[in-house]
Amino acid sequence: MEVGKLSTTDTICCARDESVQGAALLMRKHHVGDLVVVEEPDGERIPIGIVTDRDIVVSVIALGLDPLGLQVGDIMTDDLLTAGENDDIYATIERMRLRGIRRVPVVTDSGALAGIVSADDLLTFLAEEMEELSRISPYQQQHEKRARQ
Repeated sequence: MEVGKLSTTDTICCARDESVQGAALLMRKHHVGDLVVVEEPDGERIPIGIVTDRDIVVSVIALGLDPLGLQVGDIMTDDLLTAGENDDIYATIERMRLRGIRRVPVVTDSGALAGIVSADDLLTFLAEEMEELSRISPYQQQHEKRARQ
């Protein structure tokens, strides 16, 4: 399966010059724990970073800094891991594991933001796959009983 099929397409974004407080308010308003930081050349949202609620707590609040005086660009992660819409889910999981990343923006072939996929999205998918796999033995037993009567 492809990552794009699991991604959340209603991705909440902001610009790098958004204040940290503004970012926190966006997260609160939309009930999310991250924002994809984008630039919009030619009207396409191109991801350039990501900021999480944890980034705000660890980099701003814990240090007693003013969230109004800092911009998202000051604290965002700009070493951004992205996945293509057509990338394989298992390859994406491996890349996330190797980098210790829980959220990955999903991009089109042109690099425009198409959505975001999280570790939770992938866990849900894998749990459903495991549930389907667990149904093999009982089905096989029932099939065998019918075939041998």
